[in-house]
Formats: sequence, C-alpha cells, structure tokens
Amino acid sequence: MHFLPPAIEAYAQSHSEDEPALLAQLRRDTHLQHIQPRMLSGHFQGRLLSLISKIVRPKTILEIGTYTGYSALCLAEGLAQDGVLHTIEVNPELRKIQEKYISLSDYQDRIVLHTADALTLIPQLDLEIDLVFIDAEKKNYTAYLEAVLPKMKSGGVLLVDNVLWTGKVVEPLDPKDKTTEALLSFNQYMKNHARLSTVLMPLRDGLTLSLVK
Repeated sequence: MHFLPPAIEAYAQSHSEDEPALLAQLRRDTHLQHIQPRMLSGHFQGRLLSLISKIVRPKTILEIGTYTGYSALCLAEGLAQDGVLHTIEVNPELRKIQEKYISLSDYQDRIVLHTADALTLIPQLDLEIDLVFIDAEKKNYTAYLEAVLPKMKSGGVLLVDNVLWTGKVVEPLDPKDKTTEALLSFNQYMKNHARLSTVLMPLRDGLTLSLVK
C-alpha cells in the first residue's frame, strides 16, 4: 500500500535516481514469474536503500528476507571495498532467480545467499553487522531484532519494512489478526528500545530507520 497521493509519489520517483537497468529487469521478471510481486522493494524504496547503504558504507550487511534479490542488490551498492552482504530467505523456490540476478550484477562475489530459517541461522553467524534490513515474517520481527542487535555495534543502522501493514496499524484491531498485533507490539518496542533511535517513515508500506546507540 502507498500512503502518498499517486501524483506526489510519481513526482518524487521521477525526481530521484533512475532505476538501474538490471534491477528494472529483475522487477519485470518478478512481476511476470512470481506470486506476491508487491513484496519487491521496487524503484523508489530501492534507491533509498541504496543511498542509506552508501552513507553507512557497511563492511557487513545482513538482510532477513531476500525474496527475489532486488533489495539485496540495492543494499550491496553501498558496501565498503571489502564488504559482504549476507541475505537469508526461507523459501528455496526463489533461489534460482536470486542466483541469476546476483550472477549478472557487480556484486556476485560479495553477496552470500542463505536458504534457511533466519532465527535458526543468525545465532550461528559470526558477524559484526553494520547494516540490517528486516523484511520477512512479520510475526517474528521482534525475534529478528533480538537476534541481530547483539551482533551490531554502536553506529549500526537498522531498516525494517512493512511496519504500517497497509494501514492496519491504525485501524481497530481484529482479535484474530495476529500479524497486525505483532507489528503494533514491535513498533512500540522499537520506539522505546534503550539502544535505538528510531523514526518510522510512511514510505510505501512503512519503513523504520533506527540508529544503534
């Protein structure tokens, strides 16, 4: 869901950095070949992810939720010279398209694909993480945060997608809607966390940006 008027969003996108050709092709292939293409970060958010990564210049990025690899390729644009991006996706059926587009990119030797359950894998990763992007199972967001935060040093950056959940976070809560309930709890947890300075931005479906203290 987009919360800005379409004309304003179109204007903002048209006055932002152009979408790289490889990512435009990946976006088209995702829409043609895969279900739920709205899960893709897309041009506007992808350029923001790229810019934030370029500002941070991370040596180590961890992405939770690869999908078809669009956001991983955006984030990789800002890697430090010897930097590595680890990205985790639980669905093995997406591995083929991930490998295809990563192999066509300039980052094929700097992106590590993990097909695994993130909460099982993260404790096994011996990493000091500079930048984290969370965009996976919404009910696990708090658990993902608690898994990655001990591996992040002061000055690290956290990005979390879909935190407005098509506006459901400001609607009367359906008692059966456990996903929205989990996101409401997570958003409050992020705001109050002693180690985080947080801003929730109404970009696309909501994007949270946090600085680790």
